[in-house]
Amino acid sequence: MNSMKPNNPIYSDLSTYQPQLSIPFYEQIFGWKFYKESDYYTAFYDNQAVAGLYETPDKFKQMRMPHFWMTYFEVNRLDKTLEKACELGGIIEMKKEINGYGKVALIRDPMGAGFTIYEGNSLKSTRTKNKANTLVWNELHVSDKSMVLPFYQGIFNWIIRDTYRGAFEVYTNKEEHIADIMEFPVEVKGKYEYWISCFGVQSLHDTKHKIIESGGTLINDEGYRILCTDNSKEAFFYITNTES
Repeated sequence: MNSMKPNNPIYSDLSTYQPQLSIPFYEQIFGWKFYKESDYYTAFYDNQAVAGLYETPDKFKQMRMPHFWMTYFEVNRLDKTLEKACELGGIIEMKKEINGYGKVALIRDPMGAGFTIYEGNSLKSTRTKNKANTLVWNELHVSDKSMVLPFYQGIFNWIIRDTYRGAFEVYTNKEEHIADIMEFPVEVKGKYEYWISCFGVQSLHDTKHKIIESGGTLINDEGYRILCTDNSKEAFFYITNTES
């Protein structure tokens, strides 16, 4: 596990209507094993926690919120980050303190993309640089970058650089490239604005066939990575080749 990484993406978990259907899918695709504690499932690979899963709360089911993967960012001061987020046009959907775990809050950026921030010592970063069956990348897909760049620069103190290829690279103040922000038209991206998770695999070819066989779908093959959905046909994620 990695040490503290303030303002970095550190974790992803899945909100699903039916854990009993989602869990076998991800166990088949990534070789994960899930263990339940209270109402939360943690996925392990090689005896290391790699991701999480929980059943979508009833109120969100009634709103017909889709199944989705959530990106988490670590922060030093959750309340200060929330204050800044509100100043810059964000919406605070949820804030709570969990005894023995830490503080969490769900924020929507000015375009509506949701993400979670975490302050505490219990949730360690599960993101790796290049290990199969783990979280290796997170990026934001939006239809209007001008609406969100000042927001993220303001709350996370990020350095954001235009690559002139439709992508904006996100750097920490220590010059570490930690994420990308991608601008797509709605007809390409879909109606939602979202943070997306990317998981490493040893073989794109083999994994994409497993996804189809397990009831998932392939949305877009970019060559070095593939955008997929799980068997809910709603929760989407990337897979990409890794070296290990």
